[in-house]
Amino acid sequence: MLTFGLNYHLMMIGGVASVSQDKSLRLNQIDLQIAEMPAKTQSFWQLAGPGAILVGLSIGAGEIVVWPRIAAEYGASMVWAATVGIFIQLWINFEIARWTIVTGESVFAGFSRVWRGFAAVFLLFTVFGWIAPGWAKTSGLALKALLVGPQGFGSGAFWTSVTFAFVALLLFGPKAIYNSVEKTIEALVVIIVVGLLCVAIAVGTSGHWVELAQGMVNFGHVERGMDVKALFIAMTFAGAGGTANLFYSFYLRDKHIGMGARIPSLQNPIRGRTEKLPTVGFTYDDNNPENARQFRAWFKYAIKDQTLFFWFLNTVTILLFIFGALCVLHPSGLVPQAGTLIWDEAEVLAKIWGKFGRTVFLIVGVATLFSTELALVDGCARSVADILYFNVPAARKRDLAWWYMVVAGTWIVFGTWLTWFMEKRNITELGFLFNAAYVGGFAMAVYVPLLLYMNYRYLPRSARPNWVCTFFMIVASLVYGGFAVASILWETGVIR
Repeated sequence: MLTFGLNYHLMMIGGVASVSQDKSLRLNQIDLQIAEMPAKTQSFWQLAGPGAILVGLSIGAGEIVVWPRIAAEYGASMVWAATVGIFIQLWINFEIARWTIVTGESVFAGFSRVWRGFAAVFLLFTVFGWIAPGWAKTSGLALKALLVGPQGFGSGAFWTSVTFAFVALLLFGPKAIYNSVEKTIEALVVIIVVGLLCVAIAVGTSGHWVELAQGMVNFGHVERGMDVKALFIAMTFAGAGGTANLFYSFYLRDKHIGMGARIPSLQNPIRGRTEKLPTVGFTYDDNNPENARQFRAWFKYAIKDQTLFFWFLNTVTILLFIFGALCVLHPSGLVPQAGTLIWDEAEVLAKIWGKFGRTVFLIVGVATLFSTELALVDGCARSVADILYFNVPAARKRDLAWWYMVVAGTWIVFGTWLTWFMEKRNITELGFLFNAAYVGGFAMAVYVPLLLYMNYRYLPRSARPNWVCTFFMIVASLVYGGFAVASILWETGVIR
């Protein structure tokens, strides 16, 4: 059944427009280098990895903090919003893949083609969206709970610095940064899925499954007490959310998908010599039908990658996290506060499975949050370095890898200090997490329609979105744009 559904899915969205026989390239393609589309010779599983990293990034704060808290307070009545949020982001990721497959560029480079000012806009979105490390502190608190208990040795800032140290080792230890991130997150995702299935078996009843299923089809229902801003945050964090979806273009490029094969992978400058990256991407000549055929082969890979990893696996894990909260927290009316959600669920499991049950859920929590922390530091460093390298001529005096190292190192050091600073002033990590999602939602309101425009304007006719992809991108633009406008009206008191 899954195979049939996936094949139908591929037929619907893989059928890009027919090959153009235009005799000349459009003027807006002149600054892209003309090259043949590399042939796809490896199997899907040989190329698997980019989607798994995005899953590791997605099953983080939104899945283990935001949505379980909603389920603990309101039950399963709004689960539909989580599944819809992931489904909408699936189509956004297709368009991110489309751009990088054809050009080998990051989407940030594409945004700057539309208007140079977008470089500064997305630099600000990335920094202000993710610099406050609520996601890192949550990871540190989970590790603390696992090793010494929530009241044990060390502050939240201390344990956050420990997790940041592990991130630094994984990013600056191996020679190839991407390979280290990919293998680590794939292992963590396996731990998460197996652990969640064990939890679901331990605590679930048929009544809970029915309640969850009813919530999935309860479209449009919003509980009293859930305001526009809170719902906007929840839908943004269902999936990767914010600028995190845009990191997918870096993973595809380093995996040498499509024209990414013409771009050197990001190497660790500490471990050896790095290569200069071209500052201009590629495009193919539509007059050669073989180029369009190879594009379709690469794009079908991206469709499978995102459908199986991002959509299916992400949907399953977020539902399992919600299910756990629905079973162990909601019946007792326990709505966890900052820093206690993972421990609270683990304590309830301890009553069922004993110490083993508590340990299982704490391990799941640490794996979930650390995978997000690792991917966020890596993705934010790639984004800032890419924006600087491709838009500031003076920055190209150094390799992109050097900028990546500087930005990632600064992010870790500043994040550690900021965690200590906010802890001293009793500022909870939940406030910073909600801020990240809020800023990210506004970023999506900007880049979703921009991405669709960019793919129509700059890509060869045979690579442009077909009507199905266009329809869902318009829907996504209306959803995030509508939420952004409604949130502004809510903030100003126009609506309540």
